[in-house]
Amino acid sequence: MNSKMYADTLDNAALPTLWQYFGEGPFLFQQDNSSIHTSRLAQTWFDEMGVRKLDWPSKSHDLNPIEHISDELERRLCSEPNRPSSLQALTSPVMDAWNAVPMVTYEKFVESLPKRVQAAINAKGGPTSY
Repeated sequence: MNSKMYADTLDNAALPTLWQYFGEGPFLFQQDNSSIHTSRLAQTWFDEMGVRKLDWPSKSHDLNPIEHISDELERRLCSEPNRPSSLQALTSPVMDAWNAVPMVTYEKFVESLPKRVQAAINAKGGPTSY
């Protein structure tokens, strides 16, 4: 995903979802400092939207629930018998997979954050079992 697509995703998906569940802010964004999050375009978007960014270690996937949700979506998509051959053909299966994940799964990942943080502390920032 390039930075323009990322900014469009933030505008068209992330921001409306944040507004729906949390009102109009202010927001504190957790990210892993990957290049897509730190691009000039993304930084401008965060600044213009008034979104503060959490000071967070680079590439800290052990602590980010979205990584586990992405893994769940990937498992669901890989279990499909027919593989999409284009981005357009992929859109519907991704949305179907996303909608098929029970809310309890999302809650489980978020609720496990304290254990994952403690595991990262115990591992002194190294890899954990999560």
